[in-house]
Amino acid sequence: MNKQDLLSRISIDCDVCFGKPCIKGHRIWVSLILDFLATGWTVKDILEQYPGLEEADILACIAYGAEMAAGRHS
Repeated sequence: MNKQDLLSRISIDCDVCFGKPCIKGHRIWVSLILDFLATGWTVKDILEQYPGLEEADILACIAYGAEMAAGRHS
């Protein structure tokens, strides 16, 4: 899966979660997933806690964070 495919899994909608970037089809903020990873959670840990997610959703959050850190906005 390329970066554009990953980024297409992220949604920003003013009517959902106050316009914060979320995993498409969920009300799970990108920042929440990144916080989990930053505090030592593994992808497996996240998927166990949120069984509706896929590994690609976690990778999409990382890709989105990288884009934001580089100053490239979707």
